[in-house]
Amino acid sequence: MFVPPQYREPNGSWMVNLMRRNPLALCVTNGDANEGPFATHLPVIRDPRMSQDWTEDLSGGSLLGHMNLQNPHWAALHTGDPVLLVFTGPHAYVSPTIYEKTPAAPTWDFTAVHVHGTIEKIDSAEDTLEVVKATVRSFEDDLGTGWDMTESEGYFHRLLPGVGAFRIAVTSAEGMFKLSQEQEPHVRERVRDSFAQRPCGRHRETAQLIAQLP
Repeated sequence: MFVPPQYREPNGSWMVNLMRRNPLALCVTNGDANEGPFATHLPVIRDPRMSQDWTEDLSGGSLLGHMNLQNPHWAALHTGDPVLLVFTGPHAYVSPTIYEKTPAAPTWDFTAVHVHGTIEKIDSAEDTLEVVKATVRSFEDDLGTGWDMTESEGYFHRLLPGVGAFRIAVTSAEGMFKLSQEQEPHVRERVRDSFAQRPCGRHRETAQLIAQLP
């Protein structure tokens, strides 16, 4: 991903927070010459076995995910394959009227993280179940209501024959946080205030990120 210097994240925590708040990633891998690339939207979490903190470029980290075994993408995956995960965060259209100046041009403020790594397919049913349960725990803690999965674990077992789980060893990542940094501070504040007043949640989330810029 091409990231102009002014749009790079202030530090690696911005990428980690975006991934946690927007865990539905686009998983992209190469197919063969006849198939072309494969792309699947799927939930991804930090591997709970990770004991160390993330590095600035997230290298050395580990992520977990799963997909439907009937998805042709699963059959095309092989342990050791390179993989790209695309996480999309808050974004919003910027109308030139917000700038209150001429000439001006419209643009789109957006946030995204691209994670590169290698994939390891998980073969054991027990380990696959652990990936599913870890995913539930992570999302209930961050995004849910604290639902207790205990009474549904038998149901999870019945679903396992259709689930393919995997682990990704992260080699690098880059974040794009295009938040009107190219504008003068007073104009960027006008963009932030405009987004904050919108009823759409992603506009308000974009405004919050603009407010956090150094």
